[in-house]
Amino acid sequence: MDCARALARLDRRILKAYSARTTAILRGVVPLRVALPHLERFLARNVAKEIEKDNRVIRRAAEATRGAGAPGRDVVEALFAETRQIDREFLTSAAGFPVGIVLRYEQIAPVRLRRIERLLESSTRILDACRTQPSVRDALRVCYAQADLERLVREILWLYAQEVLVLSRSVRLPALVGPLREMLAQRLIRVMNEAASDLAARAARIVYRTAPRASGV
Repeated sequence: MDCARALARLDRRILKAYSARTTAILRGVVPLRVALPHLERFLARNVAKEIEKDNRVIRRAAEATRGAGAPGRDVVEALFAETRQIDREFLTSAAGFPVGIVLRYEQIAPVRLRRIERLLESSTRILDACRTQPSVRDALRVCYAQADLERLVREILWLYAQEVLVLSRSVRLPALVGPLREMLAQRLIRVMNEAASDLAARAARIVYRTAPRASGV
């Protein structure tokens, strides 16, 4: 089994579910409906680039478990540089949007670096466990108790939400929506954090749903 590929698939499913859940909640927020078409397109494009970023982190973690050595700060910095290239490609593809985006890396960097660190650390741990486990799910159970796994997923998704918050404040919205910027940003982060908590709890339950009982417990 290619555990790195399986872990990347799991990450992709979680991020897509997160984006879909966020959008579903936003549809019920009346003050956001005027901006919803812009937000939906933005979130859909944004999650695609985040999946690619996470995939690169997971691949680097796989290299570490194959003997490349424990990933240090230099690896984190190199991955951060790669994410900036992905951002540039995203901005090119978003040229047709009715909005403009100016990325403020002085605000983005601390949040993104933390997310890369957490994902790299956890991926290396899970993939290392995969060497003696039959599946990624089994490796997750070996590495994390259910509550710890829920906290990990929630933390990574919250960090994603924090970066989206910075991005939302960097978007040049149409004149009709522009005055609502801060209200939109604050409502968006609340919605994303709510969705992250729900999704993290659900993901952890799914991983442990069929977990065998340990003898003597």
